[in-house]
Amino acid sequence: MKDTHYKIGELAKKAQVSVESLRYYEAEGLISAKMRTESGYRLYGEQELQQLYFILHAKKVGFSLKEIAKLLGLQVNKEAHTCEEVKSYTGDKIAELEAKIRDLQKMKQALTGLYQACCGGPESAQNCTILQTLEDPEYFKIERA
Repeated sequence: MKDTHYKIGELAKKAQVSVESLRYYEAEGLISAKMRTESGYRLYGEQELQQLYFILHAKKVGFSLKEIAKLLGLQVNKEAHTCEEVKSYTGDKIAELEAKIRDLQKMKQALTGLYQACCGGPESAQNCTILQTLEDPEYFKIERA
């Protein structure tokens, strides 16, 4: 069976990402070329393609590149890790996302209040309630721990 080798452009096309993204992932240590041609072109194999899919899928569910690097470490050394570790790591990400969702809901609520308080009429923005509220230092008090 012949090994499949992809040049960077071919790999990018196959995974539907830009060459620049691949180079960035390589610079971040998330993926590396299997070998190089005599003329210096990077060559990637099926393993690197699967790693790239892993990276892209992990990004889609919200993992950062730093977190993906950790997950790839777990992926590469599966026998040295447990499902409990991976599940715990994923649970931490869920908790982080839930906190972001709560923050976004608060932002939406505040924006909705601003939106509803504005008359939205054709008159000058001189007395616009949205602009006045945004410049009011007392309106958005930041709670400090």
